[in-house]
Amino acid sequence: MSHNGIDQVGRQIHTALVVVAHHRSDSLTAYIAGRTVARLESTGYRVDLLDLRAEGFDPRMTEADQPDWGNREKTYSPEVHAHMDRILAADVVVAVFPVYWASVPALLKGWIDRVWNYGFAYGRSKPRLAGKRMLWLGLAGVAAGDPTVEFMQQSLEGQLNMGIAYYCGFSYSAVGLLPDAEERRQRLTADGSLLIDAATIGAEREAQYAALERSGDGLVADFLAAEPIPV
Repeated sequence: MSHNGIDQVGRQIHTALVVVAHHRSDSLTAYIAGRTVARLESTGYRVDLLDLRAEGFDPRMTEADQPDWGNREKTYSPEVHAHMDRILAADVVVAVFPVYWASVPALLKGWIDRVWNYGFAYGRSKPRLAGKRMLWLGLAGVAAGDPTVEFMQQSLEGQLNMGIAYYCGFSYSAVGLLPDAEERRQRLTADGSLLIDAATIGAEREAQYAALERSGDGLVADFLAAEPIPV
């Protein structure tokens, strides 16, 4: 179910839930999320922006969030129910987050743990989230040419596409990874030593982040253009 409507010229309006998972409002993650919102709106989406930090979301699971695990019809905490309603109202869910240890940060993981609960996101023969589309947009400090980029991509795709979106019935899920997100690029040597480059400045810094912006815009555009085939 979604809360879509029809605009004044008869076009269907779709809703996108954009979830920002970062502890700072002035972060590059928040900036990329803002660009994502603008691109979605420019293509006709109505956007619900969910900034987990700004809304004071606590990622820790509570007993009220899971009062009786085996009961699919249980009543969850009011906060969790409110978040469930926002997911149900969306056709598209986009999560924007920093990549920590080749995974999502605790803020986003806790949102999934608490809200994507048994009986809501999974545990039914016909999932309530069936037919929705998901984009996971992760920013990583690793240098673009580093071999660990491929590992991060594969790791995130396994966790997020298969372990979460597919399990919850999404019709399509994609992971967009944005390396070079740090001004001090990081890379590993052949013997496993970590090298941290000097901070980029001036024209080099501008070019680095302009390229990252283009990559982010391109990942969103590719996601919107993709056919909703099963993950």
